[in-house]
Amino acid sequence: MTKGKASYLILFGLFFLILPLFFTVLNLYTDWLFFTETGYTSVFIKMLSTKISTGVFFGIAFLFFALVNITIANRTNLPQREISVIEGVIHPFKSIGIEKVIKPLTIIAGVVMAFFAAQWGALRWEDVLLFKNSMDMGTNDPLLAKDIGFYLFKLPFIESLNGFAGITLLLTIIAVAANYFLRGGIFIAEKIISIDSKVKKHIGILAGFFILNIGFGFYLDTFRLLFSEHSVVFGAGYSDIHAKLFFYRILIFITPVASIVFMAGILRGSRRLTFIPPALVLAVYIIGIVVYPFILQKFKVAPNELALETPFIEHTIKFTRLGYDLEKIEMMPFDVDYNLTVKDIEKNDATIKNIRLWDHSPLLRTYSQLQQIRTYYKFADVDNDRYTINGEYMQVMLSPRELSYNDLPSKTWINERLIFTHGNGITLGPVSRISREGLPEFMIKDIPPVSNVDLRVTRPEIYYGELSNNYVIVKTKVPEFSYPTSEGNVYTTYDGSGGVRLDSLFKRALFSVKFKTEKILLSSDIAGESKILYYRNILDRVRTVAPFLLFDQDPYLIVTRDGRLIWIIDAYTVSNRMPYSKPTDRRVNYIRNSVKVVIDAYNGSMSFFVSDPSDIIIKVYSKIFPDIFKSLKEMPDELRQHIRYPHRLLQIQASIFASYHMTDPKVFYNKENLWEVPAFGEITMEPYYTIMKLPGEKKEEYILLLPYTPAKRDNLAAWLAARCDEPNYGKLLIYTFPRDRLIFGPKQVDARINQNSYISQQLTLWGQQGSQVIRGSLLVIPIERSLLYVQPLYLAAADKVGLPELRRVIVAYENDVVMEENLEIALQRLFGTKKAIVEKADRTAKDIKTTTTDLAKEAKRVFERAIELQRQGNWAGYGEEIKKLEQILKRISK
Repeated sequence: MTKGKASYLILFGLFFLILPLFFTVLNLYTDWLFFTETGYTSVFIKMLSTKISTGVFFGIAFLFFALVNITIANRTNLPQREISVIEGVIHPFKSIGIEKVIKPLTIIAGVVMAFFAAQWGALRWEDVLLFKNSMDMGTNDPLLAKDIGFYLFKLPFIESLNGFAGITLLLTIIAVAANYFLRGGIFIAEKIISIDSKVKKHIGILAGFFILNIGFGFYLDTFRLLFSEHSVVFGAGYSDIHAKLFFYRILIFITPVASIVFMAGILRGSRRLTFIPPALVLAVYIIGIVVYPFILQKFKVAPNELALETPFIEHTIKFTRLGYDLEKIEMMPFDVDYNLTVKDIEKNDATIKNIRLWDHSPLLRTYSQLQQIRTYYKFADVDNDRYTINGEYMQVMLSPRELSYNDLPSKTWINERLIFTHGNGITLGPVSRISREGLPEFMIKDIPPVSNVDLRVTRPEIYYGELSNNYVIVKTKVPEFSYPTSEGNVYTTYDGSGGVRLDSLFKRALFSVKFKTEKILLSSDIAGESKILYYRNILDRVRTVAPFLLFDQDPYLIVTRDGRLIWIIDAYTVSNRMPYSKPTDRRVNYIRNSVKVVIDAYNGSMSFFVSDPSDIIIKVYSKIFPDIFKSLKEMPDELRQHIRYPHRLLQIQASIFASYHMTDPKVFYNKENLWEVPAFGEITMEPYYTIMKLPGEKKEEYILLLPYTPAKRDNLAAWLAARCDEPNYGKLLIYTFPRDRLIFGPKQVDARINQNSYISQQLTLWGQQGSQVIRGSLLVIPIERSLLYVQPLYLAAADKVGLPELRRVIVAYENDVVMEENLEIALQRLFGTKKAIVEKADRTAKDIKTTTTDLAKEAKRVFERAIELQRQGNWAGYGEEIKKLEQILKRISK
């Protein structure tokens, strides 16, 4: 190889080494600017310093061990062997030339492997911090008497050390063996392997240490028994305790002895001392860990499972309830009666007014068509919350109007990054009110936001949201688009504290490289006062600051008293290291909603409030990052009034509690009182928010509710309520129904609705007339000691753009099922003049008349929408509405 080619290769290698390092430093610097902007530089420094120190520790440890052994191998004198070919196989040889290549190559290989070891070690930064700052939980495991804190905080890092030691030894053995093999220390001739005595001793000692590390792994396996899975229990069972644990302890003792004897055998050249110890360890493992537990389980435990596993079932119940915080659930009977009167309905007027008639999916479609205003705006989700509006405590549905960058009419860099920078405003309305046309009522609507109540939006711009793209640049020479009007577009300039100033050519160059566009560097529209806003997706934003938390995928927006828009995200501390706790599908067996994150939609500022100070994991993280977390008491009152029990957390807890409400081991084993969450086909019923008065309480409150049915039965067994309002936030209540009589469950009520001749006739008629009938969620609403079942019914055109309209409300009470135009009329039929109403057998003529009237109203609405679309210049939408109008007129004329 010529010197020129060698220099070229060196430069090429340096380029590929320096390039990743450059991008790493670039990302670190831009992240530093982001953490400086948000005020969490201490968090950045703590994470970065821990990553560097941990990576350096593991990298140096690997490099030192590998280089020591490679150096020993390089300094070992080996016999001269020439290259030979036996039966077509090329065998190694030793020569001065090959030595000069192999020795530095193995050193380079050691350095490269140390680099990857450092990267792997840097990823263990969280385990290191938890280990160093671990705390005791105050509860010991029932098998080894270790505090739960050991499993949550210390065991993961100890396992990492054990794994690191094993990989280091294995890779070193491979590198050293390759060195010896290529230099002739290991020689293969036909079916004979010849190993030099010095080589044998070196590799043998390394193998002995590897066996010793396996012995330490057996010690860790005793702790892992508490996470083993069985058909009846999760965690160590009878066969684990009386077989595996006993033999693991034997292996913990004999494996180090075996490794010492093995190394002695290698040094002495004794085959017996070399092969017998590992064989003995392997034999004990197979007999004691694999065979004997299987025999014990099959022939002793299985025939006497309940008697033998009862203590371990108790452990599973106790620690699963602890892992999912189920111990705090209060159980109380709910003795159903059906004596509701008009006075009871009037007394629970707040509950009735807040029964949710608008489901998220149809309401989202309706909001999108009525309030999207322009194609580049989008409603991504509908949030459920409560406010005191005009002096009335009520439940509302709210949806932020965000900018959809995928739907911009012209996707240029200037449009996406400088002009269209933010969403605008919200749509808000009550959960149960409908207009004459079957559409939702709006309290806040349009752009700019127009309010007809005492809740107003004064800062409608949404720069940070669920749909926001990765970056925009504000305060440029190009005005930002704010909102459209009939006279023209209105523009604005960002006036918030968010973003990083592009006040130097250096920063502009860095961000150009980071976002892979030269336009940030070259654009003449960017001035010294310009700011770049990045990490604008609120979930990405909080994950960057607190990657050790698990964030809920459903953030929700609130409006403050001064009209600002604020996001709230629920954050969880989770672990899969709770002994004896049954894991979920995601392998999590400990979860707490420990943190509420608040993000300003305009400024992007974040605050992390600890909502569960009793959680041991958040205590440790607060110790690690003292500057990030605040007490919930420090949260402003107006924000604290909007925190709610997380929907997904209750789903998880409800699925676990369905089995683990049974605390008697015998009942648990026999599944005598197993519950399940009701399901319609493959769709499981989800928890729903409502405002109601809990039994024994004096006033209504905002709760999250979910019913239970007995396993494989359709009647109701209980209902679970999570309280959301202070001072009772976070309390869980379970109301159990009597087991000696039938209480209709959702599927049974749904079947009764289908069997009602009048309702089924109407549904069929609407379906035949080209309308899509959408049946909403069936809600179970406890009132006093009775239950109401409410299901909204929507009609929409059969095409994709059909506007869902709430046309009927079905209400079931005891043995009665009625369907009326709204909830008030339905309740009046049930309770107001219930005895005076006798349904006639033949209502065909009246139904036809009602249907014709409905079609005429629908034709009027379609015509009005067509005219509105014509005014907006939306000719495609106008054409669609005219087609719909033609179909309706044809149906009327039949």
